[in-house]
Amino acid sequence: MSHWFSTIARFSSAKSFVGSVALSSLALGGAPPTCSDTQTSCQNSTAVGNLCCFNAPGGQLLQTQFWDTNPPTGPNDSWTVHGLWPDHCDGTFDQYCDQNRQYTNISSIISAAGQADLLNYMNTYWKDYQGNDESFWEHEWGKHGTCISTLEPSCYTGYSPQEEVVDYFQKTVDLFKTLDSYKFLSTAGIVPSTTKTYTAVEIQAALTKPRGHAVAIQCKNGELDEIWYFYNVKGSVQSGEFIAADPGGHPILLI
Repeated sequence: MSHWFSTIARFSSAKSFVGSVALSSLALGGAPPTCSDTQTSCQNSTAVGNLCCFNAPGGQLLQTQFWDTNPPTGPNDSWTVHGLWPDHCDGTFDQYCDQNRQYTNISSIISAAGQADLLNYMNTYWKDYQGNDESFWEHEWGKHGTCISTLEPSCYTGYSPQEEVVDYFQKTVDLFKTLDSYKFLSTAGIVPSTTKTYTAVEIQAALTKPRGHAVAIQCKNGELDEIWYFYNVKGSVQSGEFIAADPGGHPILLI
Protein backbone atom coordinates (compact mmCIF):
# COMPACT_ATOMS: atom_id res chain seq x y z
CA MET A 1 0.00 0.00 0.00
CA SER A 2 1.46 3.35 -0.99
CA HIS A 3 1.80 6.31 1.33
CA TRP A 4 0.32 9.80 1.23
CA PHE A 5 3.70 11.55 1.14
CA SER A 6 4.01 15.21 2.00
CA THR A 7 6.69 17.50 3.21
CA ILE A 8 5.13 16.41 6.46
CA ALA A 9 3.04 13.44 5.36
CA ARG A 10 2.75 10.74 2.77
CA PHE A 11 0.00 8.35 1.85
CA SER A 12 0.90 4.71 1.19
CA SER A 13 -0.75 2.29 -1.30
CA ALA A 14 -0.93 -1.51 -0.83
CA LYS A 15 -4.44 -2.57 0.13
CA SER A 16 -6.94 -4.97 -1.41
CA PHE A 17 -10.27 -3.68 -2.77
CA VAL A 18 -13.50 -4.64 -1.05
CA GLY A 19 -16.90 -3.35 -2.17
CA SER A 20 -19.22 -1.30 -0.01
CA VAL A 21 -22.01 -2.91 1.99
CA ALA A 22 -25.47 -1.35 2.32
CA LEU A 23 -26.75 -0.89 5.86
CA SER A 24 -30.19 -1.81 7.12
CA SER A 25 -32.21 0.26 9.57
CA LEU A 26 -32.14 -0.55 13.26
CA ALA A 27 -34.86 -2.70 14.81
CA LEU A 28 -34.26 -2.56 18.53
CA GLY A 29 -36.65 -2.81 21.46
CA GLY A 30 -36.44 0.67 22.99
CA ALA A 31 -36.64 4.17 21.57
CA PRO A 32 -34.13 7.02 21.84
CA PRO A 33 -35.31 10.28 23.35
CA THR A 34 -37.79 12.45 21.46
CA CYS A 35 -36.18 15.88 21.31
CA SER A 36 -37.73 19.19 20.30
CA ASP A 37 -36.51 22.80 20.44
CA THR A 38 -32.99 21.48 20.86
CA GLN A 39 -29.85 23.57 21.04
CA THR A 40 -26.66 22.88 19.16
CA SER A 41 -23.78 21.55 21.23
CA CYS A 42 -20.86 23.92 21.75
CA GLN A 43 -23.07 26.80 20.61
CA ASN A 44 -25.28 27.28 23.69
CA SER A 45 -25.02 30.42 25.80
CA THR A 46 -26.72 28.95 28.89
CA ALA A 47 -26.53 25.58 30.61
CA VAL A 48 -28.80 22.85 29.25
CA GLY A 49 -30.40 20.51 31.77
CA ASN A 50 -31.66 17.71 29.53
CA LEU A 51 -28.51 15.84 28.52
CA CYS A 52 -30.54 13.21 26.71
CA CYS A 53 -31.21 15.79 23.99
CA PHE A 54 -27.99 17.78 24.28
CA ASN A 55 -24.49 16.35 24.18
CA ALA A 56 -22.45 17.58 27.14
CA PRO A 57 -19.83 17.89 28.35
CA GLY A 58 -18.65 16.03 25.25
CA GLY A 59 -20.34 18.40 22.82
CA GLN A 60 -18.02 18.20 19.82
CA LEU A 61 -18.16 14.84 18.08
CA LEU A 62 -15.15 13.70 16.08
CA GLN A 63 -15.37 11.05 13.38
CA THR A 64 -11.80 9.81 13.11
CA GLN A 65 -10.21 7.74 10.35
CA PHE A 66 -7.03 5.74 9.76
CA TRP A 67 -4.81 4.98 6.78
CA ASP A 68 -2.70 2.01 7.92
CA THR A 69 0.15 0.71 5.79
CA ASN A 70 2.18 -1.42 8.15
CA PRO A 71 0.48 -3.75 7.70
CA PRO A 72 -1.99 -2.59 5.01
CA THR A 73 -5.45 -2.53 6.60
CA GLY A 74 -8.84 -2.32 4.92
CA PRO A 75 -9.80 -1.70 1.27
CA ASN A 76 -7.26 -0.32 -1.16
CA ASP A 77 -9.37 2.73 -2.03
CA SER A 78 -10.78 3.67 1.35
CA TRP A 79 -9.67 4.94 4.71
CA THR A 80 -10.91 2.96 7.70
CA VAL A 81 -12.87 3.91 10.81
CA HIS A 82 -11.05 4.85 13.99
CA GLY A 83 -14.02 5.95 16.07
CA LEU A 84 -16.53 8.57 17.21
CA TRP A 85 -15.21 10.71 20.06
CA PRO A 86 -17.12 13.17 22.27
CA ASP A 87 -14.66 15.97 23.00
CA HIS A 88 -15.37 18.98 25.16
CA CYS A 89 -15.81 22.14 23.12
CA ASP A 90 -12.24 23.21 23.99
CA GLY A 91 -10.59 20.02 22.75
CA THR A 92 -10.23 18.32 26.14
CA PHE A 93 -12.14 15.09 26.76
CA ASP A 94 -13.34 12.53 29.25
CA GLN A 95 -12.72 8.82 28.88
CA TYR A 96 -13.96 5.50 30.26
CA CYS A 97 -17.00 7.19 31.76
CA ASP A 98 -18.92 4.09 32.90
CA GLN A 99 -17.08 1.06 34.24
CA ASN A 100 -20.34 -0.89 34.31
CA ARG A 101 -20.61 -0.66 30.53
CA GLN A 102 -17.14 -1.77 29.51
CA TYR A 103 -18.52 -4.50 27.27
CA THR A 104 -16.32 -7.23 25.83
CA ASN A 105 -18.78 -8.73 23.36
CA ILE A 106 -19.45 -6.03 20.76
CA SER A 107 -19.94 -8.49 17.89
CA SER A 108 -22.45 -10.48 19.93
CA ILE A 109 -24.34 -7.33 20.92
CA ILE A 110 -24.65 -6.20 17.31
CA SER A 111 -25.59 -9.69 16.10
CA ALA A 112 -28.24 -10.10 18.82
CA ALA A 113 -29.79 -6.82 17.65
CA GLY A 114 -30.22 -8.31 14.19
CA GLN A 115 -27.72 -5.92 12.61
CA ALA A 116 -25.74 -8.34 10.46
CA ASP A 117 -25.21 -5.71 7.76
CA LEU A 118 -23.70 -3.31 10.27
CA LEU A 119 -21.33 -5.97 11.57
CA ASN A 120 -20.34 -6.99 8.04
CA TYR A 121 -19.54 -3.38 7.20
CA MET A 122 -17.45 -3.03 10.34
CA ASN A 123 -15.56 -6.19 9.47
CA THR A 124 -14.50 -4.46 6.25
CA TYR A 125 -14.06 -0.82 7.21
CA TRP A 126 -13.49 -0.73 10.99
CA LYS A 127 -10.25 -2.66 11.18
CA ASP A 128 -7.53 -3.10 13.75
CA TYR A 129 -4.06 -3.03 12.19
CA GLN A 130 -2.99 -5.85 14.52
CA GLY A 131 -5.93 -7.99 13.40
CA ASN A 132 -7.95 -7.85 16.63
CA ASP A 133 -11.06 -5.99 15.49
CA GLU A 134 -13.16 -7.06 18.47
CA SER A 135 -10.66 -5.65 20.97
CA PHE A 136 -10.45 -2.42 18.98
CA TRP A 137 -14.26 -2.01 18.99
CA GLU A 138 -14.41 -2.72 22.72
CA HIS A 139 -11.78 -0.03 23.29
CA GLU A 140 -13.59 2.59 21.21
CA TRP A 141 -16.91 1.95 22.92
CA GLY A 142 -15.47 1.75 26.43
CA LYS A 143 -13.22 4.81 26.13
CA HIS A 144 -15.42 7.08 24.03
CA GLY A 145 -18.94 5.71 23.61
CA THR A 146 -19.63 5.60 27.34
CA CYS A 147 -18.92 9.35 27.53
CA ILE A 148 -21.71 10.40 25.13
CA SER A 149 -24.48 11.78 27.33
CA THR A 150 -27.30 11.17 24.86
CA LEU A 151 -26.43 7.46 24.77
CA GLU A 152 -27.07 6.97 28.48
CA PRO A 153 -29.46 4.01 29.04
CA SER A 154 -31.76 6.29 31.07
CA CYS A 155 -32.37 8.35 27.91
CA TYR A 156 -34.25 5.47 26.23
CA THR A 157 -37.94 4.67 26.51
CA GLY A 158 -38.43 0.92 26.88
CA TYR A 159 -34.69 0.44 27.04
CA SER A 160 -33.29 -2.86 25.78
CA PRO A 161 -29.94 -3.69 27.40
CA GLN A 162 -26.96 -2.55 25.36
CA GLU A 163 -28.98 -1.00 22.54
CA GLU A 164 -27.02 2.22 22.96
CA VAL A 165 -23.93 0.26 21.90
CA VAL A 166 -25.54 -0.55 18.57
CA ASP A 167 -26.60 3.08 18.15
CA TYR A 168 -23.01 4.18 18.73
CA PHE A 169 -21.54 1.91 16.07
CA GLN A 170 -24.36 2.57 13.63
CA LYS A 171 -23.99 6.35 13.89
CA THR A 172 -20.22 6.13 13.51
CA VAL A 173 -20.60 4.06 10.36
CA ASP A 174 -23.31 6.35 8.98
CA LEU A 175 -21.03 9.37 9.41
CA PHE A 176 -18.03 7.53 7.99
CA LYS A 177 -19.97 6.69 4.83
CA THR A 178 -20.49 10.41 4.18
CA LEU A 179 -16.78 11.18 4.61
CA ASP A 180 -14.97 9.56 1.69
CA SER A 181 -11.49 10.80 2.50
CA TYR A 182 -9.91 8.86 -0.34
CA LYS A 183 -12.22 10.58 -2.83
CA PHE A 184 -11.76 14.01 -1.23
CA LEU A 185 -8.00 13.69 -1.62
CA SER A 186 -7.90 12.05 -5.05
CA THR A 187 -10.25 14.69 -6.48
CA ALA A 188 -7.53 17.20 -5.61
CA GLY A 189 -4.87 15.02 -7.24
CA ILE A 190 -3.58 13.68 -3.94
CA VAL A 191 -3.19 9.93 -4.29
CA PRO A 192 -1.20 7.22 -2.49
CA SER A 193 2.43 7.09 -3.56
CA THR A 194 5.77 5.81 -2.35
CA THR A 195 7.59 8.75 -3.95
CA LYS A 196 5.39 11.81 -4.49
CA THR A 197 4.98 14.29 -1.67
CA TYR A 198 2.23 16.78 -0.77
CA THR A 199 2.19 19.73 1.57
CA ALA A 200 0.00 19.98 4.64
CA VAL A 201 -1.65 23.02 3.04
CA GLU A 202 -2.60 20.97 -0.03
CA ILE A 203 -3.97 18.11 2.07
CA GLN A 204 -5.92 20.42 4.36
CA ALA A 205 -7.44 22.29 1.40
CA ALA A 206 -8.58 19.03 -0.22
CA LEU A 207 -10.25 17.84 2.99
CA THR A 208 -11.76 21.22 3.90
CA LYS A 209 -13.40 21.88 0.52
CA PRO A 210 -16.23 19.26 0.65
CA ARG A 211 -17.48 20.43 4.07
CA GLY A 212 -16.31 24.02 4.34
CA HIS A 213 -14.55 23.34 7.64
CA ALA A 214 -11.02 22.44 8.62
CA VAL A 215 -10.05 18.96 9.80
CA ALA A 216 -7.14 17.74 11.89
CA ILE A 217 -4.56 15.60 10.12
CA GLN A 218 -1.91 13.43 11.73
CA CYS A 219 1.46 12.64 10.23
CA LYS A 220 3.92 10.04 11.48
CA ASN A 221 7.38 9.62 10.03
CA GLY A 222 6.46 11.88 7.14
CA GLU A 223 3.30 9.94 6.30
CA LEU A 224 -0.32 11.03 6.54
CA ASP A 225 -2.10 8.36 8.58
CA GLU A 226 -5.09 9.90 10.37
CA ILE A 227 -7.90 12.43 9.78
CA TRP A 228 -10.31 13.89 12.35
CA TYR A 229 -13.63 15.41 11.21
CA PHE A 230 -15.46 17.65 13.69
CA TYR A 231 -19.19 18.11 14.30
CA ASN A 232 -21.48 19.92 16.68
CA VAL A 233 -24.82 18.19 17.19
CA LYS A 234 -28.32 19.61 17.37
CA GLY A 235 -30.18 17.04 19.47
CA SER A 236 -29.10 13.52 20.35
CA VAL A 237 -26.43 11.41 18.70
CA GLN A 238 -29.08 8.88 17.73
CA SER A 239 -31.44 11.19 15.84
CA GLY A 240 -29.98 14.69 15.93
CA GLU A 241 -28.43 16.79 13.19
CA PHE A 242 -24.65 16.59 12.86
CA ILE A 243 -23.36 20.02 11.83
CA ALA A 244 -19.86 20.25 10.36
CA ALA A 245 -17.58 22.41 12.49
CA ASP A 246 -14.00 23.57 12.81
CA PRO A 247 -11.75 21.91 15.40
CA GLY A 248 -12.54 23.16 18.90
CA GLY A 249 -9.21 23.56 20.64
CA HIS A 250 -7.29 21.05 18.51
CA PRO A 251 -4.42 21.97 16.20
CA ILE A 252 -5.13 21.12 12.57
CA LEU A 253 -1.78 19.37 12.24
CA LEU A 254 -1.04 16.54 14.64
CA ILE A 255 2.54 15.28 14.55
